[in-house]
Amino acid sequence: MNRKTQPRYVIVPHRPDRRPLLWAALGLGWLLSVAVAWVAAGRVAAPQLPGMTAALDDARAQLAQAGHELAELRQRQATLERSDQISRAANREVQQVLAERDGQIADLRANLAFYERLAGATRQPKGLAVHSAEFAPEAAGTWQYQIVLTQSLNRGAVTAGKLRFAIEGVRDGKLAVVDWAGLHQRDSAPPQPYSFRYFQQLKGSVMLPDGFVPQRVRVSLDGENTSLEQAVAWAQPEVEPYKAGDT
Repeated sequence: MNRKTQPRYVIVPHRPDRRPLLWAALGLGWLLSVAVAWVAAGRVAAPQLPGMTAALDDARAQLAQAGHELAELRQRQATLERSDQISRAANREVQQVLAERDGQIADLRANLAFYERLAGATRQPKGLAVHSAEFAPEAAGTWQYQIVLTQSLNRGAVTAGKLRFAIEGVRDGKLAVVDWAGLHQRDSAPPQPYSFRYFQQLKGSVMLPDGFVPQRVRVSLDGENTSLEQAVAWAQPEVEPYKAGDT
């Protein structure tokens, strides 16, 4: 039985590959679309480009002006802060000076009132004199003295010199005197200087011997033009000694 034999090989006609052409066409179309968009954008934006450039330049100028003004404001702020610091410091200094002056005025008023009590407005002017001598015991066993000197004869003139005093009293039933060196327990104890116009309070501390009972204070004043020796009764203050400054 004869069968129709199937061919072992099939002959297919050859067709060229068109994919590269397709990609090339697509790329060319994309380039054309970009070119068309560029041209269209240029035609639309070109008329507005000078205005945009001018606006950009104006914005840059305004920014520079604002930066310059900001720098000036910062400099002005720094100057004002420094000026405020100087004003505050000057104000504190003025307040301090005013407080010092108020204190000086208060001291002068107190001194004036004290001097008026000492001299009195209607009393006869007097030269250098010992107004009072008071002694108060101290914790260390010493005695604090306060001797007030006055003068109203030479108003405004400065009276200066050196002071010493001795204390007269009784010891072991006999009269005794403790001189300046003995009161300070040194042979070379220097005198106490004084210098004033109207009055001065001289203060210090001395030591009295054991068993000594003081009765009088003999004060010696050795001034430039005046020498004086005056005895006053031993006295202890009933109140705290006056603390005003010398005048």
